[in-house]
Amino acid sequence: MRANEIRAGYGKLEVVHGISLEVAAGEMLAIVGPNGAGKSTLLKVLAGTLRPSSGSVEVMGRPLPSYQRRELARTIASVAQESAVAFSFTVLEVVLMGRAPHLGRFRFEATPDLDAAHTALEQMGLLALARRDLHELSGGERKRVFLARALAQEPRVLLLDEPTAFLDLKHIAEVFTLFRALRAERRAAIVVTLHDLNAAALYANRVLLLKDGEAVACGRPEEVFTIERLRKVYDIDVFVGRNPLTGSLMILPVGDVAPAHR
Repeated sequence: MRANEIRAGYGKLEVVHGISLEVAAGEMLAIVGPNGAGKSTLLKVLAGTLRPSSGSVEVMGRPLPSYQRRELARTIASVAQESAVAFSFTVLEVVLMGRAPHLGRFRFEATPDLDAAHTALEQMGLLALARRDLHELSGGERKRVFLARALAQEPRVLLLDEPTAFLDLKHIAEVFTLFRALRAERRAAIVVTLHDLNAAALYANRVLLLKDGEAVACGRPEEVFTIERLRKVYDIDVFVGRNPLTGSLMILPVGDVAPAHR
C-alpha cells in the first residue's frame, strides 16, 4: 500500500496535510502522535471510507478507486476505534460477517467460511463466547470480536485504529504476536494507529509520527523516537532508553506537566 501527498478532512476543515507513506507486504507500520494529530482520518483515507481532497492511494499497485466494493473488501479489512452492530447478533454471526466478500450472490456460508470464522475466534481466544450475544460482552471482548471479523476476511492489508484499546496486558501481547504471525505466514501488510509508543517500538517495523496533521518523521522506531523529537511533538520531557528484557526502546514521561498543557 502506498499513499502520496494525502490531504483530507471534513467539510472545509483540513485535518491531514500532505502525508505520504508506504507499507510493504509482511510489514507493520504504526502511525503515532498526540490526540488530534490526524491518525484516524488518515486511516479512513487508506480504507477508502473518506475521499481525500488531493493525493492518491494505491493498493497492490492499483489505484484505490479502481477496486470494486467486494474486491476491495477481500483485499482490505478495517477495524475502527469504536465498532458497533445495530442489531442483536451472536459473536459467531458477527465474525461470519467477515466472510461476506467471499460469498457469491444469494450464497450462504459453507464449510470453508465456518472454518475461517472458527479459526479467527480461536486466534482471538473467543471460541467459548461464540454463542454469546455481542451486546453482553465487555469492551475488550467486543474489540477482539471485531478483530476476529477482520481476520476472517483473510485480507492482504489490515487497517486497525487503536486495535488494543480496552485490552489487558495479556491480550495486547497475544494480539501483537498474532499480527507478527500474519505478517510472516500470509505476508499481510498491517497499518495500526497507536497511542502506546512502547508497543509501537516493540512490534512495528516502522513508525510514522504525526503532529497537527503533518508527518514529523517516518522510519525505524529507534530513528524516529528521539528525546528531542518526542519533546517537540508531545510537549513533555521524556526518557528514551532500552528495555532490559527485550532490548526494544522504552519511552517514559519525565516529571509533571504544567497545568496549562493539561
